[in-house]
Formats: sequence, structure tokens, C-alpha cells
Amino acid sequence: MFTKKNEGTDSSTGAAKPGSATPAAKPAGTSGSSAAPTPAAKPKPAPSVLSSDLTVTGNLVTSGDIQIEGTVVGDIRAHLLTVGESATVKGECVADDVVVNGHVAGCVRGIKVRLTASARVKGDIIHKTIAIESGAHFEGSVKREDDPLAAKKSKSS
Repeated sequence: MFTKKNEGTDSSTGAAKPGSATPAAKPAGTSGSSAAPTPAAKPKPAPSVLSSDLTVTGNLVTSGDIQIEGTVVGDIRAHLLTVGESATVKGECVADDVVVNGHVAGCVRGIKVRLTASARVKGDIIHKTIAIESGAHFEGSVKREDDPLAAKKSKSS
């Protein structure tokens, strides 16, 4: 459909014209190319995992993903927070995405919050979207906000 003419190559075959000093263009994906490879996208770091035999007392803050399988006494802030079935969190959970499979005693704030059937939450949930599976235990209030993460920042400022 679109062709780029190169004076040193035959546009129909891509081969060098006789008597031309311009080398023929190599098709993409051929080996032997001396061109530097294009920089790959920065790889996404693996989620941090707190194992089931670990107890943390203090706040956890990350811009990445975190999976809790042990016990945390303190607040957690992350991009994606997953509370495992054997996990217990006593503190506020704030993340873009929060998935609760275990126990949480404290406020849960997230753009997307999901309580699975094994979840046990005692505290308020502030969300943009929420999903609560049948069998989940929840004791507290639920409030929808367009930006539940920004709402917390404005109150503390």
C-alpha cells in the first residue's frame, strides 16, 4: 500500500540496483543485523510476599504489589494488596486493588475491593467498585467514593 523509494534499491524487490553503492535494506527479523535491539519495557517487579510464619509490627508501604500470608499489625499501602487465607491484618489497608481472602480488622480503602468467600473483615470499606462473594463475613459499613484513595489524603492534609 505505502512504499518508500530508495534510490539505491529496486522498490519491487528491495535488492540493490546494479551499479548502486547503497546496500539493500534487510527485512525486519533477519539475523545478522548490526542494529542495537530496541530497549525492552521495564519489567514489572514480582510481588512482595510475607510468608505465613512471619509477623510484622509496623506499617508497610510500597508502590508495587504485596501478598500477605502471615500477620501484620499496622497499616498497609500498596498498588495491589492480596490478603491470603491464612493471613491476619490489624490495621488500615489502602491499595488500588484489594483482594481479601483472610482476616482484616481495620478500614479497607481501594478503587477495587473484593472479598472472597473465605474473607473475614471487621471494619469499614471505602471503595469505587466492590465485590463480595457468598460466604464472606463482613462487619462494618460500606461507602462508595469516586476516588477513595484521594479522600484519605485530603482529610490528613
